[in-house]
Amino acid sequence: MFQYIISKVFYGFLTLFGVVTVIFLLFNILPGDPARMMLDQRENTEQLQNIRKKYGFDKPIFTQYLYYLNDVSPLSFHSKSKEDYTFLSEKKYNAQKLFSIGETDIVIKYPYLRESFQKNGKNVSEVIAETLPNTAILAVVAITLALIIGIVLGIFSALFKDTVFDRIIAVISTLGMSVPSFFSAILFAWFFGFVLHKYTSLEMTGSLYEVDNFGEGVYIQWKNLILPAIVLGIRPLAVVIQLMRNSLLETLSQDYIRTAKAKGLTLFKVIKTHALKNSLNPVITAISGWFASMLAGAVFVEYIFNWNGLGKEIVNSLNTLDLPVIMGSVLVVATLFIIINILVDIIYSWLDPRIRLQ
Repeated sequence: MFQYIISKVFYGFLTLFGVVTVIFLLFNILPGDPARMMLDQRENTEQLQNIRKKYGFDKPIFTQYLYYLNDVSPLSFHSKSKEDYTFLSEKKYNAQKLFSIGETDIVIKYPYLRESFQKNGKNVSEVIAETLPNTAILAVVAITLALIIGIVLGIFSALFKDTVFDRIIAVISTLGMSVPSFFSAILFAWFFGFVLHKYTSLEMTGSLYEVDNFGEGVYIQWKNLILPAIVLGIRPLAVVIQLMRNSLLETLSQDYIRTAKAKGLTLFKVIKTHALKNSLNPVITAISGWFASMLAGAVFVEYIFNWNGLGKEIVNSLNTLDLPVIMGSVLVVATLFIIINILVDIIYSWLDPRIRLQ
């Protein structure tokens, strides 16, 4: 088991290294001068030179790549010279020095995701820390709704196999998996937030935290969570319904289920005591993967509902060409995706040791 975990973590690091490399190359081979993006229309020759020197934009692309790896790595190397990009500035690095080799300090630190081009030099890590919790809340609520409703509908769909109810659920599931999230978001916002606003009291847009009418305080508006959570949960809901239905039908055909029925147990007790637990394994595995995907899938949903999460921040940063925020956000989402998938693999291998032998 330990060797299996080590191998998964190792491959996770390799994947993350590939993601970092792709992110850097993708956003550094694009046309445009990052220094000009930072200064917008206020630049002059001296300012451009200072910005390029400060952020290492005057170096060859391979050197910039090494700088980026050094920034995002928890273990990094830093020059003692203030003229060098890697100088250990307190504003840039919240670091703990380990030891020195000549003019180089070796430190351990939080990954440095650089500074925003458009937010007055604000650290990208601060931008992500302000928006990621809202995305996490949205994803947790969406996946919880999908799990609860999907399991219930999947059970009833299996019990009423090949009936009109089963066919209706199948059609709904197919629509849920095929309709794009951004289209569902627009439809739900218009219908429930505008057409039926008088009855639902829901708004077309809104975030979790809102400022009162006098601008004196911030309060939580939970009702703004309803529509984006439902929209974000539609696709995993459809998957859970079909997985639960098929898994329960397979379980109900097993010999021990027939034995339980022969003993006189009611159908409710058979499902609750024997069938349900054994039917949940594929559902739990799928939903764990979906949770990681939802962090990335929330981009358009958050933007349409004006939900102040990481997804909306990514779209805004794309509109303003705020490259460090885009790069940092994509890297954080990719890291979370890798971590969650490693944990799922480890838990599943613990439940089914045969996986470790494959």
